[in-house]
Amino acid sequence: MPNSPAILWPLFALAAWTMCMAVNIACRRVRATLRGEADIDQFAYGESGPLPEALILANRNYMNLLELPMLFYVVCVLTYVTGVQSTWLVTLAWAYVVLRVLHSFVHLTYNHVLHRFALFATSNVILTLQWLLLGTALISHT
Repeated sequence: MPNSPAILWPLFALAAWTMCMAVNIACRRVRATLRGEADIDQFAYGESGPLPEALILANRNYMNLLELPMLFYVVCVLTYVTGVQSTWLVTLAWAYVVLRVLHSFVHLTYNHVLHRFALFATSNVILTLQWLLLGTALISHT
């Protein structure tokens, strides 16, 4: 049975969202610099000195998208490469993407810590389930 690309679509979606957040940071940095809220030199080594809260939040959100989601990318690629066919894995992958996007919206809008944490924690449970399902599928096929 050929490998189904269905597991790759959520991967592409989260990668696209991460790129959107990178553009968001660039726009916020340019805006802050043009408004005199930040000096361009503050970005020479990342971010230093006092910066607008919106810029700090955007940067932190982007960093969040480069941390645990790496395990998401790996589990999706492994699912594809190993040829594991699972509607559950694809459904969980989409749920993970939706939760990460919602996490970004909360982080970049009203930034309620408990709401953010609930989304973050739930997405991590889903990621763990993906790994467990993939591992179980691989073990049962050996």
